[in-house]
Amino acid sequence: MIVPKPVRSETRPGTFVLTGRTALTADPALGEVAAWLRAELCPFTGGELLPSGPGPGTITIGLGDLPPEAYRLTVAEDGVAIVAGGPAGAFYGAQTLRQLLPPEAFRRAAAGGSCEVPAVHIEDEPRFGWRGCILDVARHFMTKHDLLRFIDLMAMHKLNVLHLHLTDDQGWRLEIRRYPRLTEVGSWRKESQTGWNGPMDGRPHGGFYTQDDIREIVAYAARRHIMIVPEIDLPGHTQAAIAAYPELGNLSTPLEVRTTWGIGVNVLNVEDSTITFFQNVFDEVLELFPSPYVCVGGDECPKDQWRTSPAAQRRMSELGLTHEDELQSWFIHQFDDYLTARGRRLVGWDEILEGGLAPGAVVASWRGDLGAVAAAKAGHDVITCPNTAVYFDYRQGPGEDEPVPFGTVLTLDDVYAFEPIPEELRGEEAAARVVGSQCGVWTELIDSNRRVDYMTFPRLSAFAETVWSSAGRDLADFRRRLAAHLPRLAAIGVEYRREDGPLPWQTRPGVPGRPEDPVEWQAQLDAWTSNLREPR
Repeated sequence: MIVPKPVRSETRPGTFVLTGRTALTADPALGEVAAWLRAELCPFTGGELLPSGPGPGTITIGLGDLPPEAYRLTVAEDGVAIVAGGPAGAFYGAQTLRQLLPPEAFRRAAAGGSCEVPAVHIEDEPRFGWRGCILDVARHFMTKHDLLRFIDLMAMHKLNVLHLHLTDDQGWRLEIRRYPRLTEVGSWRKESQTGWNGPMDGRPHGGFYTQDDIREIVAYAARRHIMIVPEIDLPGHTQAAIAAYPELGNLSTPLEVRTTWGIGVNVLNVEDSTITFFQNVFDEVLELFPSPYVCVGGDECPKDQWRTSPAAQRRMSELGLTHEDELQSWFIHQFDDYLTARGRRLVGWDEILEGGLAPGAVVASWRGDLGAVAAAKAGHDVITCPNTAVYFDYRQGPGEDEPVPFGTVLTLDDVYAFEPIPEELRGEEAAARVVGSQCGVWTELIDSNRRVDYMTFPRLSAFAETVWSSAGRDLADFRRRLAAHLPRLAAIGVEYRREDGPLPWQTRPGVPGRPEDPVEWQAQLDAWTSNLREPR
């Protein structure tokens, strides 16, 4: 009952009994994986699973002749063996072993005892190398604690890329020491719009990550084999930066951090000083994020201000450009050159195709499949993330009680049906340019961690299978495995969406009777998950 589905899985007779006497031994190169697994299993055994030589009752983690992310897991009555091609594969094998524990074990206090693990043999490896999720912390800030929790949930589903959307019109979330006003001014807005077109809520909102926070987050993710790709969006989606440093914009009137949603008209100017400013920003970003990929956005940039700006028109004339789309392409090229010179690769949304694609750029294709097909056929790497298939800010049902009644309905089944390789590329050599896919958690209308849970799960479980498993998809089989997986999510406090719709306190803010008391919440959580538990 593993999610995502392994390539091959064979049930065998018997069980392995995990107790306080169980030992764990690992190849020295896999020490971090062993430490993680010890921490996860300790609450079920009451012991620390001390290292020992291979033998009966031992969990062994070792290296073998396999691809780096592949693993083989064998559970027998006399022991457990994980053999992997590298640390990442060993970690995924450990995650699978963790899923074999009964759901109620996740709730067990660290008081010792025993836990039965069914005997199996699993051979597994991922279909795609890029298995990601875009998390928007710019529109609604997520605390460091909640972000680390989200990373753990991604790791549980064997996702390996967190695309962190750090800046936008509504907030700048990353400390840049050279430009302190980016967070002093740009990280707070005076209020937020309710709904897509609703009234203002009158509540200030903000927050940012210090550079020390980011170092901790990046290291935490790396131990779980998740690469964090930072996004500093430009030349559009930059009103928070312009509010902090007005000289970056095109207007003489000052701006505030934006409080409404949608596409903003305030964009960066194209002066040399502005390019230098953001290259200085990226100097600090590159120090914090070791990822070989850096996203510069490039999406949803209205050109109205450039059309009426004498400076922008003068720049176009100097460069011999005839259209503002070409000016944006030139702007993006400045950062492609900058990143390439420093050994990094630029990632941009599919709008960077307009006016000419930056050499070496990776295209994140979100507006259907056209951008993915064009970029792949032109020899560029592609990450598919179409909004109509994998954007989790879209509502999950047609009813008015959905907490975020936004966008087209995108059900669990719809997400599971998503195919990362566009139809036009299947069977073509260019299909190899699709390096993977990522789902999107955009937070304009998702204003709390509880709502992130509700909008993301269990749709993320379905998405994870589309990018991990090459075993072939079977919706009925997935739903059977998901029924066993949901109690695991519930046991670790994930407030996922039930099949029959939201719980009363998951509908709209301020619903009477919404339980804030943790004891009351746990009691109700237990009640509505009890029918999902497998019979023992």
